[in-house]
Amino acid sequence: MPKAQETVLEIDLKALEHNYLHLKSKLQPNTKFLAVVKAFAYGSDACEIAKHLQNLQVDYFAVAYINEGVALRQAGITKPILVLHPQAVNFKSLIEHCLEPSLYNAKILKEFISVAFDEKQNEYPVHIKFNTGLNRLGFWQSDVDFIEKILSSTKTIKVKSLFSHLAASEDLNESKFTLNQIVNFKSIAENFEKALGYKPMLHMCNTSGILNYPDAHFNMVRSGIGLYGFGNSEKENKYLKPIASLKTIISQIHHIEKGESVGYNRAFKSDSFLKTATLPIGHADGIGRQYGNGKGFVTIHGQKAPIIGNVCMDMIMVNITDIECYEGDEVIIFDKNTTAENLAETTNTISYELITDISQRVKRIFVK
Repeated sequence: MPKAQETVLEIDLKALEHNYLHLKSKLQPNTKFLAVVKAFAYGSDACEIAKHLQNLQVDYFAVAYINEGVALRQAGITKPILVLHPQAVNFKSLIEHCLEPSLYNAKILKEFISVAFDEKQNEYPVHIKFNTGLNRLGFWQSDVDFIEKILSSTKTIKVKSLFSHLAASEDLNESKFTLNQIVNFKSIAENFEKALGYKPMLHMCNTSGILNYPDAHFNMVRSGIGLYGFGNSEKENKYLKPIASLKTIISQIHHIEKGESVGYNRAFKSDSFLKTATLPIGHADGIGRQYGNGKGFVTIHGQKAPIIGNVCMDMIMVNITDIECYEGDEVIIFDKNTTAENLAETTNTISYELITDISQRVKRIFVK
């Protein structure tokens, strides 16, 4: 790619393909692969990512909310789309766009059946979520009889899958807890299948589950962060390629004398002569204020330049005293070498938060 001339997020579709094929290589041939593309495909571009994955024959997609699924349909995505956290107010739109809801408690189950009935649906595909320890969304194991009773009284919906979510699959110190989740889910599925009289698909593993718990792959696995290049461990990161590179340029260079300050609230005061570079990126673009005052850094010509002072809405200032560089030079916020995970660690957060924070005003460039 040519050097950046403005703030851009480069998205490497070949790296995406590499990650998909690597994760798929961990599966049995008949195990389906669900790609999680919620939150603009983890801060990249959901429609372009989904189109590329659809061409690679991914089996399923998942989004968080109904409007995300609608956007995929309007972009030409035809594969099944699971909506993980649907809201009842948008159920008609969900049905109109052939999206498949996760139903996770009695209220949402009854509300969806009511809307689907009014829309004259028959055996509309739904997914029943069970809570096995994450304690976020999901029916309890004791709800199986209740769900079966509701389902036996209607032909409006049909259960396409049962699923749950691992709480700590990346942390092998919590393997006992994870294995207990898996055992509980198997028991739920067995009881549900007996009550229902047929076998829906089963899925439980996220990216770390795919890598660490092959016995729990069941009929399908779900991957989000792994597709975007992160395996939640140094060991697994070696086999994955971050797909996104956030780049900008130097807008202006300043020479700061001893005693002068930089940025809002005079948060940085120089105790010696130094040079600073002002960059056209700030907290409105996803580089939060927590990265200011020496915690975060950028890379210029292979050298680290710490962020100094408070992060502004549209700009950050970095210390370039020991770096030979000029106005207009390219600056790397993160890429495949200095990753989003590296930068996130400077403020004790995770790659997920940093990459999903990248504003939609940042120009996306696709490397094919």
